[in-house]
Amino acid sequence: MAETGGWYRWVGEDLELQLRVQPRGRRDEFVEAQGDHYRVRLQAPPVEGKANAALCRFLAESFGVPLSRVELLGGAQSRHKRLLIRAPRQLPLPVPRP
Repeated sequence: MAETGGWYRWVGEDLELQLRVQPRGRRDEFVEAQGDHYRVRLQAPPVEGKANAALCRFLAESFGVPLSRVELLGGAQSRHKRLLIRAPRQLPLPVPRP
């Protein structure tokens, strides 16, 4: 059974996130929850998958998991992205565990 909070959803011990990504920011950072997504700024430009790769690295580091445990599920060509983090070790965002 999945537990949801609008922009996040727990699927067992895995965490699915709905993000809106703003590329070319001053730094990589979580900004704020906005309804059904969480805003994230990245320094990387949206060119040739660089922002997607930077987002996955940022999330892996932020949630304390190897890069291989972060999966882009949807939105590769969009600012709105859906990602899965398998068994996050730490929670940098206000996401209560189920």
